Amino acid sequence: VDGMKVSELKDHLDQNRNQLVEQIMNEAYLPQPIRGKEIPKGGGKTRLLGIPTAIDRMLQQAVSRVVMMYYEIDFSTYSYGFRPERNTQQATGKALSYINSGYQHIVEIDLKEFFDRVDHTILLQLLYRKIKCKQTMCLIRRWLRAPLEKDGKLIKRRIGVPQGSPISPLLSNIILHELDSEMERLGLRFVRYADDFSIYCKTKAEAKKVGNTIYLFLRDKLKLPINKEKSGIRRPVNFQILGFGFVPIYRKGIKGKYQLVVTKKRWQSFKAKLKEETRKTNPKSFDERIKKIIEIQRGWINNF
Repeated sequence: VDGMKVSELKDHLDQNRNQLVEQIMNEAYLPQPIRGKEIPKGGGKTRLLGIPTAIDRMLQQAVSRVVMMYYEIDFSTYSYGFRPERNTQQATGKALSYINSGYQHIVEIDLKEFFDRVDHTILLQLLYRKIKCKQTMCLIRRWLRAPLEKDGKLIKRRIGVPQGSPISPLLSNIILHELDSEMERLGLRFVRYADDFSIYCKTKAEAKKVGNTIYLFLRDKLKLPINKEKSGIRRPVNFQILGFGFVPIYRKGIKGKYQLVVTKKRWQSFKAKLKEETRKTNPKSFDERIKKIIEIQRGWINNF
């Protein structure tokens, strides 16, 4: 919102570093509003990103690095999103190993607008358990409350963490770690990647019971609503995780085993991006076009 480019940040800090430090130490620092920007989500829907200023992003990254050390040692082995040395391949690989071990009744729970629904009171209480530094808590509280600027208007925020802030992935993992702890306490087999999670059961009856228990925990303890249309009990052929699907292995002597495939939606999205880059009406030089195609391919191949 202040128009400052990331490339201008160092010069600004060289001139104003002491003043900025003093404001933070005296709990007088006020974050700027975050810029609201809608991006396409697929299926004609959009997702609202909140983009903080370069100064706030730098401060959030600094706080995130320090705070993460306190939490990373406690986070679950089965949480794979936005964590060092963890990725989507590990999450999908774990899901496949559960399915091929006979846990083929899958509880899929979709959290409704998770990032927009995080309860600030619950989150700040969880943070205060480990962070006793007043200045750090003050910064995080003010980032959570920073207003959103959209279409020239300032919108108050009293709930949710903005998608697009460097600290949001860590804050989402801190609140959902409570869910991981509950699932581990119940002895469940699960995979979680940020707000996407699934639980693997041997029977449909067990899956129903587990689904109801976790639904009540989310509603009553974390105050997080679920999207009932997108949640339910799935069999492997009807289940998708992080852009991957599951198909049976048709080979002699192998029964009830599955392998990973890329979902139809991700294939279509990949082809659409390539089509956009190779359109004749797209005014680019041959070299620019080739460079962009290589970027798209590399990103897709690294993911799948």
